[in-house]
Amino acid sequence: MKLFHGPFSSMRWRTRLVLWSAAAIAGLVVVGFAKLADIALGTFFQITAGRPWLPFLLAPSLGMATVWLTRRHVPGAQGSGIPQVIAARREVAQGRAVAALVSLRIGFGKIALGALALVGGFSAGREGPSVQVAASIMQAAHRFLPHTRALRAQDLILAGGAAGVAAAFNAPLAGIVFAVEELGRRLETRTSGVLMSTVILAGLVAIALMGNYNYFGHVKAYDAGRSLVLPVLFCGVVCGVLGGTFSRLLLWPQKMPQFCLWRCRRAHPVLFAGACGLLVALIGWLGDGLSYGSGYGITARIVSGEVMAPWHAPVTRYLATLVTYHSGIPGGLFAPSLAVGGALGSTIAQALGPGTDVIPVVVLCMAGFLAAVTQSPITAAIIVMEMIDGHSMVISLMGVTLIARAVSARMGPELYQQLATSFPAPCEAGLPAPAATTPGP
Repeated sequence: MKLFHGPFSSMRWRTRLVLWSAAAIAGLVVVGFAKLADIALGTFFQITAGRPWLPFLLAPSLGMATVWLTRRHVPGAQGSGIPQVIAARREVAQGRAVAALVSLRIGFGKIALGALALVGGFSAGREGPSVQVAASIMQAAHRFLPHTRALRAQDLILAGGAAGVAAAFNAPLAGIVFAVEELGRRLETRTSGVLMSTVILAGLVAIALMGNYNYFGHVKAYDAGRSLVLPVLFCGVVCGVLGGTFSRLLLWPQKMPQFCLWRCRRAHPVLFAGACGLLVALIGWLGDGLSYGSGYGITARIVSGEVMAPWHAPVTRYLATLVTYHSGIPGGLFAPSLAVGGALGSTIAQALGPGTDVIPVVVLCMAGFLAAVTQSPITAAIIVMEMIDGHSMVISLMGVTLIARAVSARMGPELYQQLATSFPAPCEAGLPAPAATTPGP
């Protein structure tokens, strides 16, 4: 009996085997999603090169197709999925079914339809969706445990969400902080081991397949000491105002569901997505194509100092991301928010004069804008720090994110937590959300 209940018992090792296998699979799927997203974006830019009229056909048609397929086959896959994961943890803790929020069907549907939307040029990211995908895989693993009480389902969902961030950004520390700051709001002793092992294994799979890379490479962003005090204050306030406004606009359908625009979306969701696709194409055409896709490519070049963003780049990316979100397609906000922040930082640095060191300002605005949108300052600071290998800027990054979050919090509630309230306890797995429910970003 001691052998059965001790550290070498078969039940303990079977539990660990299920947990570790699911974590490795989650990391593998997230990496595959990243590769598929890159192929989708590459396809869009390849087929539209020299054909500025083509996005006006691609974006509306693929937008309508994506929304129709989402509503018809994988309701619950719209948006980034982070609000669904938050709601799923709440619901499963109360003993309710969560198959309409996290499931293998939703996870793999999210990957396929998210990639399809990127072929249409929509301004969406794959990092947020990776949270729902990985959480769905970990939730599905719960049924294979030797005893369903061995690990709580809500702990597996939390660990899956963290693994999604860690594998998507190759930022394990950010994944853990994101789980505590955004998904779970607190870390229990019984949860910590599951969380750590899942993040580590998913991260190891990502490194094994993609190498030990930094999301935006090794950037020469250094902390210039007192010379960054004013930029931290200025960027924090500007990003806080713009990011807080952005968040309020994302919550507009939830706050004013009877507004004519949102009544039209509920009545004709597929046609509405087509109209949004036309707007995405128009914004992209006006902005010389800089607002198409997730924004990773142009942001990487801005952060590395290869190019300077034109003045309209943050404006067009800002608008394209809002329109993309409201269209109802599966797609996230992390990468587009970083792209808005990067372009904004480049514009601010140019306005400050020729003697300004551009890269630190760009990095500060990336973290500040993301923190203002999500109101998760520690997560935003650590994500940017790990993405650019900028550990020397950690104090400045924490300063700008805390300021941006404080300003944004004065303008509205936390985005993902507020959106999670739009997902009531599902009656049956697979049923579409109620008419008043707005898709999460």
